[in-house]
Amino acid sequence: SKHCVKLDNRTANVTVKPFELDMGFQFELHVTVSGKKINVSEIPELSISKDWMRDKLELHFYKTEQAAGGGEIENVTYNKGAGTAVITFLKPG
Repeated sequence: SKHCVKLDNRTANVTVKPFELDMGFQFELHVTVSGKKINVSEIPELSISKDWMRDKLELHFYKTEQAAGGGEIENVTYNKGAGTAVITFLKPG
């Protein structure tokens, strides 16, 4: 757990200590399906950026292609304040 690190012309002795990352989130989504678009509501407000939540939504609905009719995503419109999103697919399904 102890290391010696050389920085420029100096040497620093450092100690490695474990820490926990708060990255796991679990929440329930309410979804309305209509052709190419899915309206998602009641998305809880989390301490992550809008871009990160948009990416998570896109990945979730893209990954459900084999299981529940997801597919390639054309657009994700996420409204953090309202806790809603509209997922638009490239193809209806």
